[in-house]
Amino acid sequence: MMDSGVYGPRLAAKGVSVQALQMPRGRATLSGAVRLYRLIRNIKPDVVQTWMYHSDLIGGVIGRLSGVKVICWGIRGPFDAARTPFSTKAVIWACARLSKWLPAAIISNSEYAMHAHVNAGYVPAKLVVIPNGYSVDDFRPDPAARQRIEREFNLPKGGLLLGMIARFDPHKDHENLFGALAALGAVAGSVTCLLVGAGVDSTNQTFVYLARQYGVEGVVRLLGPREDVSTIMAALDIHILSSAAESFPNVIAEAMACGTPCITADVGDAAKIVGTTGWVVPPSNSRALADAIVDGMRELRDPVKWGARKSAARNRIIHNYGIDQMVAQYNRVWSEHVNEQS
Repeated sequence: MMDSGVYGPRLAAKGVSVQALQMPRGRATLSGAVRLYRLIRNIKPDVVQTWMYHSDLIGGVIGRLSGVKVICWGIRGPFDAARTPFSTKAVIWACARLSKWLPAAIISNSEYAMHAHVNAGYVPAKLVVIPNGYSVDDFRPDPAARQRIEREFNLPKGGLLLGMIARFDPHKDHENLFGALAALGAVAGSVTCLLVGAGVDSTNQTFVYLARQYGVEGVVRLLGPREDVSTIMAALDIHILSSAAESFPNVIAEAMACGTPCITADVGDAAKIVGTTGWVVPPSNSRALADAIVDGMRELRDPVKWGARKSAARNRIIHNYGIDQMVAQYNRVWSEHVNEQS
């Protein structure tokens, strides 16, 4: 609905036709709506699949007006009532009221998001959970990654290498992570934590102040956005997610696919993704997060146990969250509803 974003050029390079409506963020325009109507009328798709609230509402209504019988919405969560703009709340309210008759199916990427939207008024019978899927060829173990990352950032050899891939956002609760690193005390000297994501760099004064306040400036490395996320994940001993709120955190599954065990706060579907391959702690509990890090450090001393944990993490993603499984589930939902209209 806006521009082509990050993935538009990548899709186009694969031969996929990409059309961008150039609407402003969070606001529909008449010209964009007219263009969408004409596109759908011209393409005559069997299914219109939309994603997120404004797209669900506008794409769903225009898709139906264009003559498409099978409209499938896509949702995820969480939406924080305190931080969600009034205009978005109004769209959510409208979608909840229209959910009874407009979409054939409402696809959620997590059970957490599904329950949150039922509570917001969405019709339960329309909701289907299809977890995110991952390419285990793009995210895979890389034995040479650790050496490359140590060399690039001049990291000490033999210490514990932690990391968290997450943009700077209150939901990600980096302060919780800083509190845990500070609570490590004497062992913190052998720990390095790589932080990757938009806004996670030395130009973010709020972030720098928090690191200084908790006394962890010597422990954390602020790397900002990176293109080589899979390499960094494969180099880590443990990936941490300290979030206060999530739906289906991709970074956990991606790190696990790289063979990197995870410590995560118990938010959204994180515990379901990790299973028994990592550690799950209460959200916003720095002490529990620190204790889990210490447990991981102890187990790292046993190569056999640690190797088994790394293999279990990757195998869990291969068997439960492969991209082919996700695609097959989407195709099944679309086909079922198209066949119902035949």
